[in-house]
Amino acid sequence: MSGTLINANMVDAIALPRVVWLRPNLIGLAFPLMKLLPARFIIRKALESGELTPGGLIAETTSGTFGLALAMVARLGGHRLTLVSDPAIDAPLKRRLEDLGATVHIVEKAGASGGYQTARLQVLERVLEENPGSFCPRQYDNPNNPGSYAPCAELLAHATGGIDCLIGTVGSGGSVCGTSSYLRLLFPELQVIGVDAHRSVIFGQSDAGSGRLLRGLGNSLMPPNVDHTAFDLVHWVGAAEAFRATRELHQRHAIFCGPTSGAAFLVADWWARNNPDALGAVIFPDEGYRYQDTIYDDAWLEEKNARLDVLPDGPVEWDRPHDGDDPWAFYRWGRRSFDEVMGAEAGRLEPVA
Repeated sequence: MSGTLINANMVDAIALPRVVWLRPNLIGLAFPLMKLLPARFIIRKALESGELTPGGLIAETTSGTFGLALAMVARLGGHRLTLVSDPAIDAPLKRRLEDLGATVHIVEKAGASGGYQTARLQVLERVLEENPGSFCPRQYDNPNNPGSYAPCAELLAHATGGIDCLIGTVGSGGSVCGTSSYLRLLFPELQVIGVDAHRSVIFGQSDAGSGRLLRGLGNSLMPPNVDHTAFDLVHWVGAAEAFRATRELHQRHAIFCGPTSGAAFLVADWWARNNPDALGAVIFPDEGYRYQDTIYDDAWLEEKNARLDVLPDGPVEWDRPHDGDDPWAFYRWGRRSFDEVMGAEAGRLEPVA
């Protein structure tokens, strides 16, 4: 891990997480904004290779924190930025992106398949065609996304001296796949648990009736950066359970995070209670300020029929991935490829371009 940064800008100053002990056998990596790691690394590599020229246009599709990270990196690096999003983007985030100089295109109509993701990709390709020489980070298939998490793995190894399990949410395939690939160079027996949302295709559910209330994890198209062979277990967490766990993370540990962190905490706390002699680490991707009027507002939770007073004791174990009704379930993935687990169903999923 690099030493103290001299004359660091804001991106460099907050890119790495804080290490927080939650239990004697569970450590949390609490990021102010986790997506800064891949955004900074991808742009740096693109400049070094000549794919991006100084001052050149960056264009990407995103409805979440990767867009904010790109906006910060682009502003400080003197780049123009165009982001393609959809109505799920929250108004305060859109205002912040535009205040940082980004142009934000909102796709109003979902595609016939793949939800808004397909429609957003079509608009993105048009933006790239209309701006020759522009650069697209393509977080879903750029190997520099998972490759950017070496400092995170190094920080964990330095803080713990040895780790038995890594738990984190899966969306683009960057954080958990990247961090675990580096950690397993040091700890080959490391167990990895992925946390997904229902109606996400990543681990074998369909996106039928998509429009997931729980955002920031999961996907309607298959991200090539997801290495399915990295995962020992997969958990699917419902929105109400993730939101309740987000609030408990704040109430019990004063850690103010978003719902992806809550989903990860729900699974990690369960794992730690059931493995008292092992040491686990859980990734908390971002802070909770975007969610003060939603997840941290009881009236909003009631309106969305997503308020829980008590969390379930644990998940239901499934014998196969499917579109089940259990709000919290897990499956023993066993470090197998998607094709090995899903068989003939695997060929029906369209990858993110």
